[in-house]
Amino acid sequence: MTIVLTPYWSNGVQKLKVAAQPPSKPAHGLAPTVLPGTVHAVRCIEQLRSKDKSIEKYIFLAHLRIDDENMFYHLCLKNMSEITPLIYTPTVGDACLQHSHIFRRPEGMYISIEDKGNIGSVLRNWPRKDEARISVVTDGSRILGLGDLGVNGMPISIGKLSLYVAGAGIRPSSTIPICLDLGTNNKKFLEDPLYLGLRRTRVSDEEMDEFMDEFMREMRKAFPKLLVQFEDFSTEHAFAYLARYRDKYPVFNDDIQGTGAVVLSGFLNAAQLASAESGRPLREHRILFLGAGSAGVGVAQQLMSFFTLQGLSAEEARRQVWFVDSQGLIFDERGPMAEHKKYFSRDDYHGAPMTDLVEIIKYVKPTALLGLSTIKGAFTEAVVRTMAALNDRPIIFPLSNPVRLSECEFGDAVSWTDGRVLFASGSPFAPVMHKGREHVAGQGNNMYIFPGLGLGAILARATSVTDKMVEASSLALADALDADEQDADLLYPRIERIRDISAHIAVRVVRTAQSEGVDHSTDLRNLSDAQLSEFVKSKMWNPIL
Repeated sequence: MTIVLTPYWSNGVQKLKVAAQPPSKPAHGLAPTVLPGTVHAVRCIEQLRSKDKSIEKYIFLAHLRIDDENMFYHLCLKNMSEITPLIYTPTVGDACLQHSHIFRRPEGMYISIEDKGNIGSVLRNWPRKDEARISVVTDGSRILGLGDLGVNGMPISIGKLSLYVAGAGIRPSSTIPICLDLGTNNKKFLEDPLYLGLRRTRVSDEEMDEFMDEFMREMRKAFPKLLVQFEDFSTEHAFAYLARYRDKYPVFNDDIQGTGAVVLSGFLNAAQLASAESGRPLREHRILFLGAGSAGVGVAQQLMSFFTLQGLSAEEARRQVWFVDSQGLIFDERGPMAEHKKYFSRDDYHGAPMTDLVEIIKYVKPTALLGLSTIKGAFTEAVVRTMAALNDRPIIFPLSNPVRLSECEFGDAVSWTDGRVLFASGSPFAPVMHKGREHVAGQGNNMYIFPGLGLGAILARATSVTDKMVEASSLALADALDADEQDADLLYPRIERIRDISAHIAVRVVRTAQSEGVDHSTDLRNLSDAQLSEFVKSKMWNPIL
């Protein structure tokens, strides 16, 4: 199905009429005589590989997705590890920065502050209202580690939904990428003559709250079966809107919950390997975070589940976590701090402010160091060697995206720990050789979690996405390693198995939605686990060449 956008003028303003156009086979004589799909797939992948810049590959794939979605998703499924970094992190970061300059034709929906009071009529322009099941919504205010990009954040919504389709078989026709244009404080973009958004600074919090209330209310009316994923909102708004809407609508925030779930999964496997080496009980692991934004705090909240699963109380679990921000160790006596940091602020430290990460590590003695700071190289050689001196198998997760903002390079971490590191990053790193052995970096990519979580929530027709459903997705991922992956000490499964992993996660999510009483597809309760698994797989869309 192709979306056709036809420009027209109304009250002196150019607008777009959106219509769905079914794909059609070219009439005889309008295409080459011999054009078998499998051969054309080889031609397409060769064209992709002929380009030497990632952004050019991104542009090629974007055109292919629009013009021939079956071919696009066929290539994704056949070349998952190659194409995923091109349609999402790390390349999508550059695509966002350049969006207004590489823009070809509209995709998805742009809802602006000027639509306030009329959002419902704008949403009803979407041509496939009855098919809508999943939307990724961003306001572009905190794109990856790149900051406020305004409407240039649209590739984030498009890329995430492409991964829902490729990773979990959600139908392309059921997806809606949405970018909210509420202004931008990015002076460079406001002065760019090609910038696609409103030329104004961001709206006030009060006006944004009113806009968001109307937006969510009208989304429910226009698309009653829709699951909404919030993406890359600023830290304060990310927490605020998740809390504001999660009990009213089926909604979740991937930065807070998805990131937390995928890191929890990798940490479960890493902690087991580390404890097997050291003999340390799992409940005694200690986690130090560098970076206290929405992603960092969201991950920490999810990682508390690791400790409660070991029998600790919530308060005991909280005390196994320490945070460092731009001012150093976070503790109560340091003074005023943002509201979202207070829960993990230490009340048991009474010394002078600590700002040196090496000294903080020596004080905390963490078994795990996690980075969500977007500070390139923050995990220096001294930092990593200090972790290695304290732990037989140090757990080091530099999770900031894209690669150029990662706290540590994989090769350095392997070298500085003499190959003992248990490593997971936010963006992909190539394998490295050390003393004759190949070491493979784990990638704590949210793609492992959100496609299966979303698929399960959709199939269960969940009225809300509960914490238990998110936790279930994480635990399902943790036990999805096959025998070969376990033998290689991998923390995450190989991405090539994403469809099987997503089906496995979706089953757990459906079961948890049932136990939580938030499912409307009550007929699924009568299926055995094997039957439910087959049902989930039967609902996965597959491209046809």
